[in-house]
Amino acid sequence: MSLKSFAAKLFALKVYNDTQKWASKPVEVQQQVFSKLILNARSTAFGKDHNFSSIKSYKDFQENVPVRDYEDLKPYIERVVKGEPDILWPGKPLYFAKTSGTTSGAKYIPLTAASMPYHIKAARNAILMYIYETGKSAFVDGKMIFLQGSPVLEEKNGIKFGRLSGIVAHYVPGYLQRNRMPSWETNTIDDWETKVDAIVKETYKEDMTVISGIPSWVQMYFERLQQKGNKKVGDIFKNFSLFIYGGVNYEPYRAKFENLIGRRVDSIELFPASEGFFAYQDRQGDRGMLLLLNSGIFYEFIKSDEFFTDKPKRYTIGEVELGINYVLIISTNAGLWAYNTGDTVQFTSLKPYRVIVTGRIKHFISAFGEHVIGKEVESALNEAMEGTNVRVNEFTVAPQINPESGLPYHEWFIEFEQEPQDMDAFALKIDAAMRKQNVYYDDLISGNILRTVVITPVAKNGFQKYMKSIGKLGGQNKLPRLSNDRKIADVLSKLTKKDYGSKI
Repeated sequence: MSLKSFAAKLFALKVYNDTQKWASKPVEVQQQVFSKLILNARSTAFGKDHNFSSIKSYKDFQENVPVRDYEDLKPYIERVVKGEPDILWPGKPLYFAKTSGTTSGAKYIPLTAASMPYHIKAARNAILMYIYETGKSAFVDGKMIFLQGSPVLEEKNGIKFGRLSGIVAHYVPGYLQRNRMPSWETNTIDDWETKVDAIVKETYKEDMTVISGIPSWVQMYFERLQQKGNKKVGDIFKNFSLFIYGGVNYEPYRAKFENLIGRRVDSIELFPASEGFFAYQDRQGDRGMLLLLNSGIFYEFIKSDEFFTDKPKRYTIGEVELGINYVLIISTNAGLWAYNTGDTVQFTSLKPYRVIVTGRIKHFISAFGEHVIGKEVESALNEAMEGTNVRVNEFTVAPQINPESGLPYHEWFIEFEQEPQDMDAFALKIDAAMRKQNVYYDDLISGNILRTVVITPVAKNGFQKYMKSIGKLGGQNKLPRLSNDRKIADVLSKLTKKDYGSKI
């Protein structure tokens, strides 16, 4: 065992013990975070506008601070972007994480001196908790790759901005710099396909042990490695043992990844966002990710089926229940207040609090009142794939309200790596799984309002072509799992396989 590997195990024990301390008193820890946030922001413009000096309780906070999305908070953020200090949080932010908003154009999410360390600490602790649980630490001696956006940052009124992953690249600890791949020069390449080719060339002969990134883009890297070496990724990187991912559910990709790698490797799921690092997988055998309650973020939750009603009830951590779909609302030490992240979560454990990401509150299908969410379509696809050799590269779902003939239906656009032998039977398995999960969908099928699922196979690399066409190929960009309109579907319809399709 190397000195670095031994030190990692000692550090892992400390992180585990520290985690048990705060995780064992969640309500108390969240109250401390809440009080500190209000105290520190009393003299900001936002704090003065919302009577922070008179807020003594969570009830006071609810009465003074309504839930907001980015568009509602934008007037304050625009003042911060212009360089004004003490608007949402004391002083000025260190950075803006620039993201692509679907309704607001470019979004600028502040990262402050208070919030930035928690992004780095959470990513580090996720790995250390894995080391503590499994005892595996040899991978720290190998090379590690983090597929991310360019670390080149721009500057606006004295504040630097760029993609979150590019900002985080500036915080790689010194003890990992020698292990980190790709090189700075390669990481700064803007064109994603050119960048992946450069990464393949640079890493092909290295001892890669850890690979991290959004599964859809790591898959592209693996495919090009396989093309270059004409062998499995696990044979190219014999010591590759840990895959770290976030942003999307890994399960739909798992069969494809295991085929590309040639074996199963351990994985760690993360829940990072520009707005905060919310959770990470702390145990290999338990479902869900540990919600980080001591990281400068105060959490509120609104039941998703009540979210669009007038004044929906806001719940704190001590009031949540298992198995309910909640919209995640946050207040942070970066100056976001009762901010709607747009993410929906369900709790899988209350001791400690663990969550799974179920989708986006704006990404659903309810063209007929069924309110299908991302978790349901992912689970249905996984269930249909069980016990088969079917492998899926990517998929998305949209309603077809006005078909040329017959009843309306949900259309599943799927790019297969390995197709089912009987497409219609596979579609029926998906449909049965959907009906089992969603009573409203089941009622629509039973009542002959909808017909069963229709699968439209997408040509190889069709989803990559779609993402490239909208300027979102690679990096941290993600394809919505489902939409309530046909905007994505209409483009994908031109990228489908014409030689067959579901006839259900």
